[in-house]
Amino acid sequence: MINENISTPVIGLSIRQKIDAVMELTKIRITFFVTITTLFGYLCVAGSVSYKMIAPVLGILLLACGSAVINHYQERKTDALMLRTKNRPIPSGRISAQDALNLAMFLIISGSALLYFGGGLLALSLGLLNLIWYNGIYTPLKKKNAFAIIPGSLVGAIPPAVGWAAAGGNIFDPHIAVISLFFFIWQIPHFWLLLLIFGEDYEKAGFPTLTQIFNRDQLGRITFIWIVSTVIIGLLLPIFGIVRSSLINFGLFASGLWLTWNAIKLLRSTKEKKYFRFAFMEINVFAILVILLISIDKLVR
Repeated sequence: MINENISTPVIGLSIRQKIDAVMELTKIRITFFVTITTLFGYLCVAGSVSYKMIAPVLGILLLACGSAVINHYQERKTDALMLRTKNRPIPSGRISAQDALNLAMFLIISGSALLYFGGGLLALSLGLLNLIWYNGIYTPLKKKNAFAIIPGSLVGAIPPAVGWAAAGGNIFDPHIAVISLFFFIWQIPHFWLLLLIFGEDYEKAGFPTLTQIFNRDQLGRITFIWIVSTVIIGLLLPIFGIVRSSLINFGLFASGLWLTWNAIKLLRSTKEKKYFRFAFMEINVFAILVILLISIDKLVR
């Protein structure tokens, strides 16, 4: 049981341990990807690298980090019940719940200021909407419904729109609509596969899981469909005129073919978790390839 009234003596930690705790609280690998998709949305409008992108991109990073810290605070009790998360900073006692909240407020306020002054009111509004959706809607909902992943995937669709708006793009432009749709669809199998990998841990903490509804063969087929849907939406990007280079178009097609071919293994065997782990890594690589290829297309025009 966590005693939230005790403030962890952080001064007893080394500098390295403090940095590690902050990195873990801010889920830096996830929030860094949020930053990348925001930068991607910015580049799709600006078409070039500029110092003007620094403030909104740094702002969304701090805002996302603040949201991640709040998520640690929200899930501190269930984290203590799961083998995968029991050593996180709050349940392990490396940092107190109150100190985590203080850090979150600092990150959110500073991030919001940067996003407002660097990207404008619309960009800030979208950034705050993402925070509210993740912490206020998705996080509580996933404790009640195994399909919370679907509405929760909106958190993957908003960051590119933040970058788009910060660069002065029209938020109702069909280009950003299809870009956001791609990240929305991608987020579903991304989250789904993660939950499948750590399903037993989530069940132990009382979370409803997909394995309580479907067997593994069914889950393999359903996940395959979501992965193929991600590929299809990715291939729609050139159709909407987002990509001009035929070489980049070929790269997108080849990437989609590679992911689909590798995902077929989910139809053949889903008895071992390693197949879900491979699919999780591969769909993330596909998203990175899409970002990289389209960014190259924008920058070399």
